[in-house]
Amino acid sequence: MEMIMLITLVLCFFIGAFLLITRKSQSGKEKVVQSKPSKQGFKSYTKAEVSLHNKRTDCWVIIKDKVYDVSSYVEEHPGGDAILRNAGDDSTEGFYGPQHGTGVFQLIEDFCIGDLKQ
Repeated sequence: MEMIMLITLVLCFFIGAFLLITRKSQSGKEKVVQSKPSKQGFKSYTKAEVSLHNKRTDCWVIIKDKVYDVSSYVEEHPGGDAILRNAGDDSTEGFYGPQHGTGVFQLIEDFCIGDLKQ
């Protein structure tokens, strides 16, 4: 049951992110949530560092050894506060479940801020 809830949560997260990024504002311009960092801004983070970012206003997740800052997306998440259950932790298993279309894998890269240090 918990696995189904986790998969549903992750699915809602990425569908909502896709909708948020592609939604047009009233002026006709795309709403930008967060731009992909330049190579200069790309860092490596330890799991301990990521775990400190576990709040509504400061929410990071790990997916397949990459770190994503989804803070700007928390309020838009269609699953409500469910996204906060994985804040500061690894979300790889749920993200790579069968519920995601291929577009989600490109979408998440917009939130990438670095690599996970091993």
